[in-house]
Amino acid sequence: MILVMNRFKVTPGREQDFEEAFKDRAGLVEKLPGFMSFDVLRPTETGEGVFISMTRWRSMEDFENWTKSEAFKQGHSRKHPGMFAGHPQLEIYEVFDSTEGK
Repeated sequence: MILVMNRFKVTPGREQDFEEAFKDRAGLVEKLPGFMSFDVLRPTETGEGVFISMTRWRSMEDFENWTKSEAFKQGHSRKHPGMFAGHPQLEIYEVFDSTEGK
């Protein structure tokens, strides 16, 4: 299993805009082969502004297929001027131990 995280530094005052943008997303990722789950995390500390999107994939190949798909292009086509303080940070991990499915 592959865990893919994007860390978004949201511009102060735009947190609600960010949450609404994710809630209104197209939902295309859920339809792709190998997709397992999707979570969006908000910080518990006030004023931190770092949100995380996290997807789980059956394999690295499945995730890479998503990034090359038309659905990916469509899902990432919306622009949000001024919402982010810098570029998202992508992190990819291979899960070697988990309670998932046990």
